[in-house]
Amino acid sequence: MALINITLGDAEIGDISDIVNTDCYPINNYGDVTLNELIEYARKELAEDGCCVLKKFLKPEALEKAVEESRALSEKTFFSKRMVNTYFTEDDTSLPQNDPRRIFMERTSGFVTRDMIAPDTIIHRIYVSPMMKRFIAACLQEEVIYEYADPFAGLVINVIPEYAQQPWHFDTNEFIVSMMTQKPEQGGVFEYSPMIRTHDSENLNGVLDVVGNKDHSSVKKLELNPGDLQIFKGRFSVHRVTKVGGETERHTAIFAYSEQPNIIGRAERTRQLYGRLSEAHLISEANKIRRDALID
Repeated sequence: MALINITLGDAEIGDISDIVNTDCYPINNYGDVTLNELIEYARKELAEDGCCVLKKFLKPEALEKAVEESRALSEKTFFSKRMVNTYFTEDDTSLPQNDPRRIFMERTSGFVTRDMIAPDTIIHRIYVSPMMKRFIAACLQEEVIYEYADPFAGLVINVIPEYAQQPWHFDTNEFIVSMMTQKPEQGGVFEYSPMIRTHDSENLNGVLDVVGNKDHSSVKKLELNPGDLQIFKGRFSVHRVTKVGGETERHTAIFAYSEQPNIIGRAERTRQLYGRLSEAHLISEANKIRRDALID
């Protein structure tokens, strides 16, 4: 497999008040009463549910441009199909059959990676903006958050075509920020079981209930629309996107931030999702230190 050397240009543009619906979300006016109330609302939602959705985050003209850009970029999507479990681990036959790690589901992954997304696109401007990072950090009650150092995974467009789905899984980072730019005609519903595991407990029985379709009483469904911003604690909440129907693909921009600097994705998962590695992934893998003791 070919290695790719990438040096990302500095796309910091700072002020994104021409993009964001600042009448509802005045992230350009830190200290504003409305913004403080919004941050408190987000913190409450994240504490109780592990998820917060901010409807119509973009101005209409910015959303229109983001939709056009994502459609054009979708032509560069790398697709892969494989059977995976919730943790992206290999099958361990020493485990009992009723262990969630033994349940494998079909996953069709489609991604456009950051190195293919121009710095002047709407989603790239959002991702690198200090204004945006300060707002997200405040919602998460973090002093500061960082962009991924990963040349592929920091900013991606997730593309899900007809008949494809993302089965139950956990994210590798504690939280994810995303924004739908194109909604499918049918399906493509975001479902999640809030905070089903913790740093100290895998709660395998609870995960089995969800993944094994035994008990979905904890599962919530989100009706997301283009321009909605979602902050989600995907490291602890098992989640999926249901099968898409119709010719219209589901497009979602995913903004990956971290509480720590210099985060680069694991080589094997990068290879699975994006079909290639950069030199940065190999160097990082050789010095990889796990952030927690969870399975994935």
